Amino acid sequence: MDTNLQGHTALTEQQLAGMRRGLEKESLRALPNGALAMTPHPAALGSALAHPHITTDFSESQLELITGVHASAQACIDELVQVQRFTTQVLGDEMLWVSSMPCALPEDDAIPLGQYGSSNVGRAKTVYRSGLGYRYGRRMQTISGIHYNWSMPGVSSEDYFALIRNFRRNAFLLLYLFGASPASCSSFVAGRAHQLQALNPHTMYLPHATSLRMGRLGYQSDAQSSLAVSYNSLQGYAASLHDALTQPYPAYEAVGVRDAQGQYKQLATTLLQIENEFYGTIRPKRVIFQGERPLHALRERGVEYVEVRLLDLNPFEPVGINAQTLRFIDVFLLYCLTHPSPPDTPQEIAAMARNQHRTAERGREPGLLLERADEQVPLTAWAAEILAAMQPLAERLDAINGSTGSAGSDGSAHAHAVQAARQALEQPHTLPSARVLQSMTEDHAGSFLACMRAHSEATQAAMLSEPLPPAVLQSMQAQSAESLAAQHRIEAADTMPFDVYLQAYLSPKRLLASAAAPA
Repeated sequence: MDTNLQGHTALTEQQLAGMRRGLEKESLRALPNGALAMTPHPAALGSALAHPHITTDFSESQLELITGVHASAQACIDELVQVQRFTTQVLGDEMLWVSSMPCALPEDDAIPLGQYGSSNVGRAKTVYRSGLGYRYGRRMQTISGIHYNWSMPGVSSEDYFALIRNFRRNAFLLLYLFGASPASCSSFVAGRAHQLQALNPHTMYLPHATSLRMGRLGYQSDAQSSLAVSYNSLQGYAASLHDALTQPYPAYEAVGVRDAQGQYKQLATTLLQIENEFYGTIRPKRVIFQGERPLHALRERGVEYVEVRLLDLNPFEPVGINAQTLRFIDVFLLYCLTHPSPPDTPQEIAAMARNQHRTAERGREPGLLLERADEQVPLTAWAAEILAAMQPLAERLDAINGSTGSAGSDGSAHAHAVQAARQALEQPHTLPSARVLQSMTEDHAGSFLACMRAHSEATQAAMLSEPLPPAVLQSMQAQSAESLAAQHRIEAADTMPFDVYLQAYLSPKRLLASAAAPA
């Protein structure tokens, strides 16, 4: 099942100029001493249920900042800076934690769940988070990252799945280049089996790690590892998710849906409560209608965009990522789209998981080998092959951006992004993961908390040093107020008892398309 977009010349200028992207950035709220802020979501940031740009992720203490859809990487970063600047001004003494690995955490069950009000949809969001806590532990859910949403016109569902297969094959390159979580606070692994080494009494690390967040300590699930989801077609992918959303899982049946007092512990006892619970480095996505199940939307109308989910927060960047990284990912996604993409197999899926863990935990280890087909190849050699193949795509994007006068990039910005990656491949000490360890050991006596607290304070100061223009501030304040009013309207409109609402929303019939999914 090869894509019909193989070779970059198959893409038109209109398609390339029509690429769109958006960002979602998660960050914990931390106190000046580096402990998790236990305060409610600030009212001045509006409603976490209804605000289009500022919400919470798993925890009440875990902000998620969301941009709109943009025609350039720089415009995307510019909006994220604006939203983060507003957020920082509202937070007062609290600061945004700049690392993907969490700040100092309380006991697991003391980590507060996100709260979204009294509406049915709001209560369901909190119950879902409660279920995540029972299933995986709340600490794991406090890991934060950046999601990159990307689309291009004229790309079919079949083409997007071809892209996804190649992305999963080659995802090690992004972990290597942009992983920035080689260490964690010892509170994160307290009471858990792990293979980390002590850097100091309160810091655990691996010397060649790139991203503990994407390794076995991060977003992992023994239960979900039994889900060998194939990305060979929309139909096959949807069938795998459908089963996981409708078949009871014994360990979660043992937890139960409610406690002895009748309070909900989780939404369901199935392997996945809802679609968002499925972990992956990349997801096929579709904008949903109000109340619609995501799987139904995919089956009914096909893939609209992909969500890249493996990016760590870079503590050296004010908003955790920069425009050059986004341009690199744009070129990388085009490479994945236009390169031959054979069907995946259960054997290859297992090998990809091993490559991910190996790169996350040992990526900078000299001579590290990864699995490709039936051979072991050096990570650096495989990476160099990909970068060489990306170069023509980068040059073509630069030519198109130059001819269209695209704002926010110079005439060779994409080629520069690929060249910077090539240099990082040759100089691994310049990678974010290496720089984090260097900063930790040279400036903070090996302390993860002290190092990330210092970088968080520096980012907070940088955000506060440039206040928002009065008109922008007023607009964002109005947006927060409107989101609170929108939440009240949602709550007032509810007429269905919560039990009935949940039963209807979780009905397997809601997952099915009314017609065959488009190609």
